[in-house]
Amino acid sequence: MAKTSLNQDQQITTSAQGAVDIRQLSTILLRRRLLILGVSCVVMSAASLLAFIAKPTYQSNMQILVNSNLSEGTQSNNIPQKADTKVTNPNSQVVDSTTQMKLMLSSKLLQKAVDLLHSDYPDITLEDINGQTEQNKKAPLEVTLEEGGIGANKVFSQLFKVSFNDDDPVKTQIVLQALQKVYQNYNKEEQKQRLNQGLAFVNARLPEIRKEVSKADKNLEQFRKKHKLIDPEVQSKILLESLADIQKQLQTTRAHLQDVNVRYDNLEQQIASSSQQNALISSRLNQSSNYQTLLVEIQKTELALAKERLRYTDDYPSVQKLKQQRQSQLSLLRQEVKAISTSSKGEPLLKGQMVGVEPKLVDELILLQTTVLGLTANEKNLAESERLLRSELNKYPSLIAEYNRLLPKVETSHKTLEQLLQAQQSLGLKIAQEGYNWQVLTEPALGTYMGSNRLLLVVGGAVIGPILGILAALILEKFNDAIYCVGDLKKLTNLRVLGSVPKLPSRGVKKQRLGLSWNGRRSSDSSVIEASTRLPVHETLDMIYQNIQILKYPLPFKSLMLTSALPGEGKTTLVLGLVASATRMHRRVLVIDANLHNPSLHKTLELSNDWGLSLLLVDETTTHFQDYIQPIHPCIDILTAGPEPEDTVKLLSSQRMKELIELFEQSYDLVLIDAPPILGTVDARIVASFCNGIVMVERMGKVTRTELTQATEILSKLNLIGIIANEVSNSQRVLAS
Repeated sequence: MAKTSLNQDQQITTSAQGAVDIRQLSTILLRRRLLILGVSCVVMSAASLLAFIAKPTYQSNMQILVNSNLSEGTQSNNIPQKADTKVTNPNSQVVDSTTQMKLMLSSKLLQKAVDLLHSDYPDITLEDINGQTEQNKKAPLEVTLEEGGIGANKVFSQLFKVSFNDDDPVKTQIVLQALQKVYQNYNKEEQKQRLNQGLAFVNARLPEIRKEVSKADKNLEQFRKKHKLIDPEVQSKILLESLADIQKQLQTTRAHLQDVNVRYDNLEQQIASSSQQNALISSRLNQSSNYQTLLVEIQKTELALAKERLRYTDDYPSVQKLKQQRQSQLSLLRQEVKAISTSSKGEPLLKGQMVGVEPKLVDELILLQTTVLGLTANEKNLAESERLLRSELNKYPSLIAEYNRLLPKVETSHKTLEQLLQAQQSLGLKIAQEGYNWQVLTEPALGTYMGSNRLLLVVGGAVIGPILGILAALILEKFNDAIYCVGDLKKLTNLRVLGSVPKLPSRGVKKQRLGLSWNGRRSSDSSVIEASTRLPVHETLDMIYQNIQILKYPLPFKSLMLTSALPGEGKTTLVLGLVASATRMHRRVLVIDANLHNPSLHKTLELSNDWGLSLLLVDETTTHFQDYIQPIHPCIDILTAGPEPEDTVKLLSSQRMKELIELFEQSYDLVLIDAPPILGTVDARIVASFCNGIVMVERMGKVTRTELTQATEILSKLNLIGIIANEVSNSQRVLAS
């Protein structure tokens, strides 16, 4: 059989590609209009029902002024802010509106109000006030902030509005009155609690501070007793001054001693030059025990006098006594020297050899010698005192450090104790003034009518209903694999769309006659004329027939099979429509119902199915097929399916089937075969192998993309010339145009 090459440029198209998204959306909404209408009606019905049963709402309000008297806290009481002595008041803070609203709506306070309301409303619960059981409904009780500000005396105040909604106006007032009582009682309890907490804290802190004071005093007293000091810093300054004074005295003494030694040496030289007996006198003085004893005594007296002068002035009695003692000792020393220098008879010793020595020089010599002894002793004493003072001063840095560590603790503890004692007297008043004070400015009144929200429910249903319907339509469309757009047929199959047919009227509706005359081949009767009137006639069918005729090059399509992917896609109706179009073009047409399992052609035309294709295939001896043909028009013959055979595959695939189609092609201008669906059976595939051309009929909204792809793959190696879109809506036709 001839296979025709397809040329799309020769096709008369009734649709074009290139759909716009907004058009697709409008098409989807139009296609799903019943779903959208249904969802909208359901939502509107629910909204109307809610509006009908909605109860009126009443609201009662009261205003509460919340203020906080801010103070300097513990700093106003001069209590040092230290980690171990801090006194804080957590209520001395600025009013936090969020915290206050949470407190007013707290379950603890609301439960107290519920307990008070049980006498009037025994069944009332906490959820009836705060609305926690109704998550999607507005809470009956609301607290909102109206105004606030900071005053001149650091008094922060905010005005809160407390409102309660209910369908009973009396109940709204009673509930707010109960809340008013609860808030006022809570305010009094909080003030009393703050007072008790503040005083308890101070009273608990006082014993600890007293212990710290006692311990600090004891440590300082032990330090002073141990080191015999009152203030190491003052004592160190005194020692430094004494050391400087001793160093100055030592420097003076050494200078004086050096001067005396010079004078002594000069005097000795002077005496030596005036007398040669100086050595003898000196020898006797050194040998005299009394003289040496007096020198030792004078030296001791000088040492004692030097020590006393370090401590006292020259007017002090002990210093005066030592000076007199030294004077008497010097007098005795002179007498001893004089005694040694004279004989026992009262004459001068070595008389004649002492001539020229003045007695004043001898006295001066003795005085200088005594002075040297005193200065030497004083120098030693001063040097020893300097050493002792330096040794003593080396101990003072550590003593001062320890003293500076103990003294601040004593001062701080005493100061803290004094401040706590002062705070104990004034803290009660301070804390009572701090914190939050709740004052009701507007008393609860009888609830006022706020409306019933009926209009809102109706309007909301009218708006939300179509929106939900559109969303449902879009969701359903998203998960629906069915094909609704004519353009999708070509994209999925790469076949020519021969045309798109709208939904044709049912067969019960009167259709126009073919308007063709009889050619005298058969006699007419009323049954034949009635059957011919059941053929659908539509301009789109004429265009589809013309499109098929254009594809006859190089050979015409003598036999044409119409099939579909699924049952119920309207191929029988389109076969009859093409028959009508071919007859109007003066073509003799034979229509064969090849659906042996589920024939429908005889039902549509109201013909007998007692004989037909199945019996003709079994009767292989006769060549007179006219006995099985039922004419419905002078140009139209019908071959029904006939009784259902046991093995349809064997009959359809027989050589007899091929011979009959060739015979039909010779006897008619066009043979149209109404074949069964492609998917599910192999009958259509067998019949397709005997036909010149194959046309698929797909009903929009019924066939899916997967099923269409499977069907076209099965027929891809046969002469599949195109596809017809059936039951295309007007919007889809506009979209495709």
